Amino acid sequence: MTRVRRLNNDFDTGLVWFRRDLRSTDQAALYYALKHCQRVWCVFVFDTTILQPIVNAWRARHASQTPEDRRIEFILATLGELDQTLRERGGGLIVLHGDARETIPKLAAQLEVEAVFTNHDYEPAALERDEAVREQLAEGTREWFTFKDQVIFERDEILTGQGKSFTVFTPYKNAWLKQLTAFDLKPYPVESYISHLAAVPAKLDRGLPALAQLGFAPSNLGDLTLPTGASGAQQLLDDFLTRIDSYADRRDFPAAKGPSYLSMHLRFGTVSIRTLARLAHELSLQPDGQGAATWLSELIWRDFYFMILAHHPKLARGAAFKAEYNGLRWETGPQADAAFAAWCEGRTGYPLVDAAMLQLNRTGYMHNRLRMVTASFLVKDLGIDWRLGERYFAERLNDFDFSANNGGWQWAASTGCDAQPYFRIFNPVTQSEKFDPEGRFIKRYLPQLQNVPPKWIHAPWLAGADRLAEFSLMLGKDYPAPIVDHAQARQLTLARFGK
Repeated sequence: MTRVRRLNNDFDTGLVWFRRDLRSTDQAALYYALKHCQRVWCVFVFDTTILQPIVNAWRARHASQTPEDRRIEFILATLGELDQTLRERGGGLIVLHGDARETIPKLAAQLEVEAVFTNHDYEPAALERDEAVREQLAEGTREWFTFKDQVIFERDEILTGQGKSFTVFTPYKNAWLKQLTAFDLKPYPVESYISHLAAVPAKLDRGLPALAQLGFAPSNLGDLTLPTGASGAQQLLDDFLTRIDSYADRRDFPAAKGPSYLSMHLRFGTVSIRTLARLAHELSLQPDGQGAATWLSELIWRDFYFMILAHHPKLARGAAFKAEYNGLRWETGPQADAAFAAWCEGRTGYPLVDAAMLQLNRTGYMHNRLRMVTASFLVKDLGIDWRLGERYFAERLNDFDFSANNGGWQWAASTGCDAQPYFRIFNPVTQSEKFDPEGRFIKRYLPQLQNVPPKWIHAPWLAGADRLAEFSLMLGKDYPAPIVDHAQARQLTLARFGK
């Protein structure tokens, strides 16, 4: 991993490469560049090596249609706000479209900067990209500095007493909390050196590209209640703080306004992890701080999965964390393909699973409890390889982050670190009864079940055809019959893992 070197000298000119840190406050790379350079330019790259796989995945499902992706629109809107903020302070944002391994060294040469500053990225492909950029910069005798910014503790900062990485969350969390100091949560005072921002040169001041120039069509992002940019993150945070006390009690119920809804903002760095962890930690120490303590645990899980990926890069190559499960025999063939399609499209006949998948497909968001339920259903009810589900979520989730997505899927599939044991299998009906008892969430996405009372909405097939007719519902016509029997599927899963 590229490590930050101690900055013992100052430079006349520097370049900050924004990536997963799209804000102008409490931003490590921006702070160090401004502090150590007299003139600082800022750049963001729409990296074609990232965009092209998105295009390919879309076209694999939608033939020749122009791809849509809410994340690209979110980034564009966020960059507009960031650019305006930087311009108000004398700078601006250079926005490029191309392979970052080529565009960053080329831009650094054009601007004749002495150093490039950016923040750590932890995925293996990103590390390879960064090393390629560093090598090209070195050929031009330009310095390369990277900083920790998107986590509180990274790779080797929280280790066991034997100096090894943790593989179980609770002891990791305890060590994380024990090591935490006020300094770890302290914001970077970017404003102290903001006068060192340099205006965008006229020849590079092309503004933001249009969505079509990037190869994408408009999505439904504008119809969703998802504010963009750092101001949008602040808006959501302010709202969440008014109800954080109830977070522990409400977070598992998808029909309730329980979560912070900040995951996409945290993914793209429109809010600092230090800001969130500092608030969570401070509030957790209050007498009524259980909600904040629970939220802090969720933020620590994020660090945990980043750490796991850093120590086990094989995960990015599709390997199971537990090597003994790499040889599991999953269901394949036409029947499995049809079952996977039904899962993707919300046609399994299990209302909570289907409503969750429809939420994902229509909004790019899925409630965390439902991520566990749908993942468990795919793997342990349908017997389908977890990697297919992981890939589908990667394409659809607004807040997709490889480490968390992989960690969540391997947890549900019982192949990962600190995972749910294979013999503990979510029952999709009892999960529905427990976490959506009145069927409010289900009815939001499955209006054909509007007349079905809570007693029957979690497993409509148990009501019988005559009773369902009273609710204006016919299975197989208005709503699918279940594509699998959970009890039978459970036995098959026990046999699959138990061999």
